Amino acid sequence: MDGFDLLILGFMLRPISADLGLSGAQAASLVTATLVGAVAGGLLFGMLSDRLGRVRVLTWTIVLFAVFTGLCAFAQGYWDLLVYRTIAGLGLGGEFGIGMALVAEAWPASKRARASSYVGLGWQLGVLAAALLTPLLLPSIGWRGMFALGVLPAIAAYFIRKSLHEPEVFVRRTAEQPRAGSPLRLLVKDRDTAKLSLGMVILCSVQNFGYYGVMIWLPNYLSSRFGYGLTQSALWTAVTIGGMAIGICVFGHVADRIGRRPAFLAYMLGAAIMVVAYSRLTDPMVLLVAGAVMGFFVNGMLGGYGALISELYPTAARATAQNVLFNIGRAVGGFGPLAVGAVAVAYGFETAIALLAVLYVIDIVALWLLIPERRGAELA
Repeated sequence: MDGFDLLILGFMLRPISADLGLSGAQAASLVTATLVGAVAGGLLFGMLSDRLGRVRVLTWTIVLFAVFTGLCAFAQGYWDLLVYRTIAGLGLGGEFGIGMALVAEAWPASKRARASSYVGLGWQLGVLAAALLTPLLLPSIGWRGMFALGVLPAIAAYFIRKSLHEPEVFVRRTAEQPRAGSPLRLLVKDRDTAKLSLGMVILCSVQNFGYYGVMIWLPNYLSSRFGYGLTQSALWTAVTIGGMAIGICVFGHVADRIGRRPAFLAYMLGAAIMVVAYSRLTDPMVLLVAGAVMGFFVNGMLGGYGALISELYPTAARATAQNVLFNIGRAVGGFGPLAVGAVAVAYGFETAIALLAVLYVIDIVALWLLIPERRGAELA
């Protein structure tokens, strides 16, 4: 539902703007506000999860996200919609990282990366559902009806709370250290840990910047340059998401077999090459196929962050690390559509895409210098 909500927002910016009289900058800020809210939510709920439990706090975040997504359906103007989106972002920012920590702690070390990939795959399935359902539902129920669908996760929260239990590693840590120090301080407790955190912020920022730059800005670009309608843009998005889903599944297996660093390096290099190659294409059918290949590399790494971060930080700060580091990246990524669009208008599409390629090169350097290999490590 996270992925579903964020992508339908990208598809609905035009009808929302027309209905509420929003400027282009106001419309774009709705995406940014959601992602900035996610940073605050990641910090708050990550720390609560490390103290009070994964499952309990996960339930709170889902309910918060669902209720305020539903309230967006009743917005009367820019400011109340901005508030709803920001608060919904609080819940969104909390649940993704807590889910990653929960899965990493529950699965055996030999399968940790592929387990984390399943969480990332869930995100992509939501994005795919948005791409397929928006052209069908938007004409009949409007943007308000689409937001109303966001209430559904609140129902799921009830069953999650009833059926899931805390991972053994978390229960054991709580019994041994009931008054552990601040989870946030543990992310920078010494020089080596601070280097890890800096490296992960860079990796997560580039990941999200590239993802949102591609998935939110490119459909509008295809519409203006090639005359794609909503259905055609949705088809391109669906095919690209299919490539991303395959990339996520493959990444989890590769990372479990050969290590986190080799898998990330291969995907980062592939992403840098593909975004440059993609910028030179003009044939619509080739763009469709190449979009899937680009998606394979650009977002295939998504599931790997759960395993990587879980192995770098202790149980007392694991959910905080997942939420804070990845959601800082989300906040930076929120400026991806704005930055890519602004560069494209001023200097052309090829220059905008080249900017993404440079970011992936920075990503490779940060991984090489700052992030160690800890494949299969027992969680502390």
